[in-house]
Amino acid sequence: MSKILITGDIHNDFGELNTLINKKKPDLVICCGDFGYWPKVQWGKPLSMINRQGATILWCDGNHEDHWSLKERESDEIEEGIIYMPRGSIYTLEDGRNIMFMGGAYSIDKEWRRIGVDWFPEETISQKDLMNLPDVKVDILISHTCSKELLSEMLVLNPWKTTDPSNDALSEVWKQYKPDMWFFGHWHLYKKGTLENTKWYCLGATLHQTKWWQWLDE
Repeated sequence: MSKILITGDIHNDFGELNTLINKKKPDLVICCGDFGYWPKVQWGKPLSMINRQGATILWCDGNHEDHWSLKERESDEIEEGIIYMPRGSIYTLEDGRNIMFMGGAYSIDKEWRRIGVDWFPEETISQKDLMNLPDVKVDILISHTCSKELLSEMLVLNPWKTTDPSNDALSEVWKQYKPDMWFFGHWHLYKKGTLENTKWYCLGATLHQTKWWQWLDE
């Protein structure tokens, strides 16, 4: 049985990710956005710095990624074994469970960022992203932020991260698929709960050293 780790926001902190992989020896690592894909800025660290040690790494986009470079990518496998999962994409685990990825969120700090450099209007989930969702059973949902149904819970953690179009879009995704499990990041602190029959987990971030990772079936 594969050992599968889920992480919250890494924000280009690949040293911390390497330490986690070295210690826990997972087979698969899944990041819930704000992975840290910045191939064109001076302070961005290349994905080649990640020491996978044989693990496959899957990640969806957060609000803090270079979305224009993602649109220009030649392959979803940006580095060997490090795979970007576009919005609405499906990954099937060896036990048959389907994981859907739906990255994206709104940047509350965008007024201090520069369009096309470290802020991109494509960061939020749009209705276009929802037009061609697959007709499959989704067991696990991976997103960057949460749906509007969970906002009251999350705003207790961070009242500055107000609503954005991604919350409404994720509400539509959740209602369509009703997954058994849902993992997201964005809020930088750990919290978990249940929405109807969906167990949800908000993972922390390496930045704050809260509980920023957990095993899939912990």
